Amino acid sequence: MLALSSTAFVALCLIQHIAMADTLVYRAEGRAVVSGADLYGFTVTEWKLPATYPPFAALLFVPTTWPSVTVLKVCFILGNLALLALLVHLSCRLAGRATRAPFLLLAVAVGIWLEPVFQTLLFGQINLALVCLVLWDLTRPAGALGRGVALGIATGVKLTPGIFIVHLLITGRVREGLTALASFVGTVLLGALVLPSATVDFFTRRLYETGRVGLAWIVDNQSMQGLIARALHTEHPGLAWAVPTAAVGVAGLWLARRLVRRLGAASPWPVLVTAVTGLLVSPISWSHHWVWCVPLLVVVLARGNTLLAAALTVLFLARPHWLLPHQGDLDLHFPWWQQPLGAPYPVLGLGLLAVAAWVARGRPWRGGAGARVPGQDRREAGSEAGEPVGERTG
Repeated sequence: MLALSSTAFVALCLIQHIAMADTLVYRAEGRAVVSGADLYGFTVTEWKLPATYPPFAALLFVPTTWPSVTVLKVCFILGNLALLALLVHLSCRLAGRATRAPFLLLAVAVGIWLEPVFQTLLFGQINLALVCLVLWDLTRPAGALGRGVALGIATGVKLTPGIFIVHLLITGRVREGLTALASFVGTVLLGALVLPSATVDFFTRRLYETGRVGLAWIVDNQSMQGLIARALHTEHPGLAWAVPTAAVGVAGLWLARRLVRRLGAASPWPVLVTAVTGLLVSPISWSHHWVWCVPLLVVVLARGNTLLAAALTVLFLARPHWLLPHQGDLDLHFPWWQQPLGAPYPVLGLGLLAVAAWVARGRPWRGGAGARVPGQDRREAGSEAGEPVGERTG
């Protein structure tokens, strides 16, 4: 099934002449570093896309300048497929389950067509790499050497994973949080050492130009800002977005902290709640940023809630927001009944936070966040003793 799924995806790419625009932006960033050009002064592709990541990321993109564009695209597709398999494995580890080969192959075959993963592959994005860095670090054994470094590197590449540094600090994993923070600072310093002017430019100017990333109101944006802008039929929701989004950010991190206390440090739900909170509060969360759907589906399935896992899979396969008319500024003119269809991921994210609040208050949810799985206490004890989380059978 994996071979069939992969072949179908490659055939689609060839038929549609997929541009993999983001891969071309990464290549242009690497070329800017090599040539000494202005990192934030160029645009590439027919969509005139600029660089939007910190200078440290551009340093990592230098190797993309070595092969031809065709070879680079092939490498990105194959690399992202491998990263999808790794993400499934890390998601099993997060859920406290061993990774079995039949499940891994089936999950990758289906996962290719989940809308966030599918879009990541089409654009040649690095979302899967960043999520893998974060999950690998967060699921390492307690006391492991350098725990937090990978999270700091992920934050240095794209600032949004920084919410997990806050997660570590407020949930009592202070040493790991400080290690991640120091690692992130190290990426900034490295960028400043090699690209001093670009670093100053990014952190004093480009970081605050959210319009540089793209239009916040279009249906592609599956964050709170996108939802509210479309609901209010305005391109600039202002305080109508900022105030509720700040409240959601505080509430989400508080819920993650409460869930750690209620369910234990080994529970996957605080991590997922933090991930969803970050996606909701980010000014722009393109639909392909929601690759956290993979660990969410694995965790729900591992908790025995097959019907819920199936429903969520259908949601991520159906891509309802793309089925609505969204050419031009039609995104701003959805009638009320189309609003949930145009913002399926933030609606799901807010629903997850609502369930987390229910569980945090001590309410059980069968097969869900409040359920204790057989052997969980033993797994938590094993984690504290330095045993790898998620490598038990059953």
